[in-house]
Amino acid sequence: MIADCLKLTTYSGERHRSGRTFLADAQLDLFGRREITTSILLRGAEGFGLKHHLRTDRLLTLSEDLPVVSVAVDTRPRIEALLEDLPAVEHRGLVTLESARMLRGDLGPLRLPDELMGAVKLTVYVGRQERVYRVPAFAAVCELLHRRGIAGATALLGVDGTAHGRRRRARFLGRNAEVPMMIIAVGSGERIGRIVPELGGLLRQPLITLEQVRVCKRDGELVERPHAPPTTDELGTAMWQKLMVYTSERALHDGQPVHRALVRRLRSSGARGATVLRGMWGFHGETAPHGDRLLQLGRRVPVVTIIIDTTDRIATSFDIVDELTAEHGVVTSEMVPALGARFGE
Repeated sequence: MIADCLKLTTYSGERHRSGRTFLADAQLDLFGRREITTSILLRGAEGFGLKHHLRTDRLLTLSEDLPVVSVAVDTRPRIEALLEDLPAVEHRGLVTLESARMLRGDLGPLRLPDELMGAVKLTVYVGRQERVYRVPAFAAVCELLHRRGIAGATALLGVDGTAHGRRRRARFLGRNAEVPMMIIAVGSGERIGRIVPELGGLLRQPLITLEQVRVCKRDGELVERPHAPPTTDELGTAMWQKLMVYTSERALHDGQPVHRALVRRLRSSGARGATVLRGMWGFHGETAPHGDRLLQLGRRVPVVTIIIDTTDRIATSFDIVDELTAEHGVVTSEMVPALGARFGE
């Protein structure tokens, strides 16, 4: 089944509060009560927001306040109903709403809509301990994408969320088998369309979203610059733009990882925010899927840097991204209606 859906995404700090509870907990409590089809809470590795306060996992302190990103995906009517309750959760940060196509259940051969015949972002949601023929599901999905010639994929581990409408939260003691993960990949609509039925046969309860994107850079080569969208959509909501930069922990610029160099350059340039999500498994190009292992020097995991801003500022940010990804990575752009961006009052 393929359905029109909406993806609600929030960006905030780990220690931001809504009343007496942490903001992230309040949001996931709401998603659980509403039985949202799928949602996930991701803990970032580094980033900054409107106040330009740098949050990073390189500073090992008891007051660590890393970025967090929550994503909720469901049919349009259910997300619109969720928005009615969202103002009750006091939020500081950025809230965006994006259109997508959701696929679930029996996934046979399908023809993608015309708007998805260009570049497509494929997101697959699985459980942390879900397995396919004794292999972790996230690893099996990455292996299939690699075999079918997709340029890269990144598996991101959630710490909370809902799966098929049920709350799944990570516990300190427990297998956390059903805590959600998401695998993100970018490819042509034609190639993604051929892979979807295979994913349906691979997973016990497949849940997939497809979104239209524009590939700006691939393996250091400039394909095209981001196109400036209209300033508002048909409902008058402000249109912002999102850049997603897919690199690796080992990809360096002037001796430091590309994603860390990006965050510092963007912060000094006046960009409104950036968030780094570190994957636990994935691949880019012809390199086989891989992740962190014991007894290895240095990390090899994939990394995603997300930059969301107004169209005029994105043009400046892309110049920085273009310079720092001269040799590595994939860069995509998307149009994003921004529901709100605030801090303090």
